[in-house]
Amino acid sequence: MAIREYSVTADDFATKTERDVFNFIVEYAEMNRNRTPDYRTVIEKFPEFYYREGVTDSYRYLVGELKSYAAKKAVVDMFAGNPDERGRPTKPTLEEIINKENGNKVIDDLISELESIKMRTNVRKKVGTNLKTDRDKIREEYMSRKIGESHRVWRSFIPMINEVGGYVSSNMYVIYGKSGRGKSAETLKEAVYLAEQGATVLIWSMEMSWFEVYVRIFTYYSQMKGGVGSTEIQGVNMDVGFDSSDLRRGNLNEEFEQKFFEFLDNIDELMSGNIVVRAVDDDDFNDRSIRALQSDIIHTKADVVVIDPFYYMDYEANTSRKTGGDAENTSKALRRLAGRTDVVVLAITQADETDEEKDDNGSRELKLPQRKDVKKTKQLLEDAAMLIAVDTNYLDGRGLVGINKGRNGGEGEVTEIVYLPQYGIIEPLTLDEKELLEAIGEF
Repeated sequence: MAIREYSVTADDFATKTERDVFNFIVEYAEMNRNRTPDYRTVIEKFPEFYYREGVTDSYRYLVGELKSYAAKKAVVDMFAGNPDERGRPTKPTLEEIINKENGNKVIDDLISELESIKMRTNVRKKVGTNLKTDRDKIREEYMSRKIGESHRVWRSFIPMINEVGGYVSSNMYVIYGKSGRGKSAETLKEAVYLAEQGATVLIWSMEMSWFEVYVRIFTYYSQMKGGVGSTEIQGVNMDVGFDSSDLRRGNLNEEFEQKFFEFLDNIDELMSGNIVVRAVDDDDFNDRSIRALQSDIIHTKADVVVIDPFYYMDYEANTSRKTGGDAENTSKALRRLAGRTDVVVLAITQADETDEEKDDNGSRELKLPQRKDVKKTKQLLEDAAMLIAVDTNYLDGRGLVGINKGRNGGEGEVTEIVYLPQYGIIEPLTLDEKELLEAIGEF
């Protein structure tokens, strides 16, 4: 039971004899209802094993000493190339790696290996949170939440999501839809809305360039702040943000260009939070692993992380050796990272393509993907606190957002949205706006 409680393994022991004895004791116990063998049985089988009688030290102390030595040996072996029983390296030594690999990669690999050693040789002092002995811890967490220092809850621009609790830190939310159906645009509008509340938002944009992302940000945000002008859209005047096409091409007219530069200069006063973009065209954005994401979260002090898209991340190793196991492990690791760093993760993925239906006028009918349509890995469905489906039709200026899984309820709820992203307009449809859009045209 002590072996199980403190996670002792054969690798913790220094010599082959000790490892052989340990394995024998474990195998014996498995075949004899967890009873350990008599010490005389062990000595008879392993005469070279030194057995000491009458030890009264606690198991915690003994395991602590064992793990301490194992940690030191593991570090030494790492530098020496993990030598075998004869002292011959089984993989390149650190010196050989340094002479061959890029310096930053050597540091990253070294940090990863040291973290692995630390986790493997750590001795747990307690398990979880105890109702009777951790009352002060519970009280402190309650007070931290009361003043907003822990377990932050961020509001969505879609009331339907707020009605089931909003975005809660330490959780992962998955946004999905078919290719080209507005899932990135809807999520980026959320990111801007969260930054307006004071959140620091880290965006991993693995499809769009950094300038393309900021074009969308400024288009959405300028519209949120009251617009930079009024434009006639199919006969109706609407307050709009910067035109994304003109902004993207650097083709704003003189008046709007001046407004854009003024908007940029005043962004500190306008936006309570901040947005940091890591994009596909960044020269140093080569490592897209969970470890690199954690480093970026710590460096930027992020409250919210947008992963666009999930399937362009560097996947974790497929330890299960099953099809799709690498994506599955990455989803699990991303969920754990959200909890460990106390951030909100908004992960974007695709939905499977299905047959489309058209109305009598030949316009494509909006249809949200189902739960089973989550693409790349179904593990995202399991790990998500909320599964948010998106479908839009920019030609008609409309879209749907629905909750297909909600840990706190809301499953099956659907909101209709106005979808005119080129003008910065992505927002829930109110009754008044429905009447307005009916005036614009067939809706």
